[in-house]
Amino acid sequence: MTDGADDRSERARKLFAGPIAFLKSAPALQHLPAPGVPEIAFAGRSNVGKSSLLNALTGRNGLARTSVTPGRTQELNYFDVGSPLVFRLVDMPGYGFAKAPKDVVKKWRFLVNDYLRGRAVLKRTLVLIDSRHGIKDVDREVLAMLDVAAVSYRLVLTKADKVKASDLAAVHAATEAEARKHPAAHPEVIVTSSEKGMGIADLRTAVLEAVES
Repeated sequence: MTDGADDRSERARKLFAGPIAFLKSAPALQHLPAPGVPEIAFAGRSNVGKSSLLNALTGRNGLARTSVTPGRTQELNYFDVGSPLVFRLVDMPGYGFAKAPKDVVKKWRFLVNDYLRGRAVLKRTLVLIDSRHGIKDVDREVLAMLDVAAVSYRLVLTKADKVKASDLAAVHAATEAEARKHPAAHPEVIVTSSEKGMGIADLRTAVLEAVES
């Protein structure tokens, strides 16, 4: 690691150790906060471990649950990072919920599509993939949507502690191979475990790198 990368890693650590607070839930585009600072969005299938990863990333056990209450699951949830404010994390509603009513799924697609295509301050979307299952067709649909929207994104494997090392290596290789097929995807995949803390420091550095790009 170069001195510059070391410096960014340390700045990322300090930033995530500092003030982070839930800002608001936005059910529609008109409720989004003013686009004054960079935004990093988190996307993933339902039950991929998004809340756990956000909590591990920020070092706060209950942060993501602040916004996960009944009726808010289809909204964009905003978190302010830094004081003074440096950037915002955006927790997007989980996708792939087969039992959701069609109108709910449609509303989700419209909200997410419009946000992804029209948000100039969106620096990167982190797409979470469960290490136990790898990339599913529903994930590929979202990746294609991001490609079309020309939104820079990066794949992040979650729950890496739940699979054998050999299986994890195979899923990691397959996920990176998939990433190389997509024009808007970052070529390197980050492997994480919220429970074990694996990859969390790398993810913090990657977030700050995207913010500063």
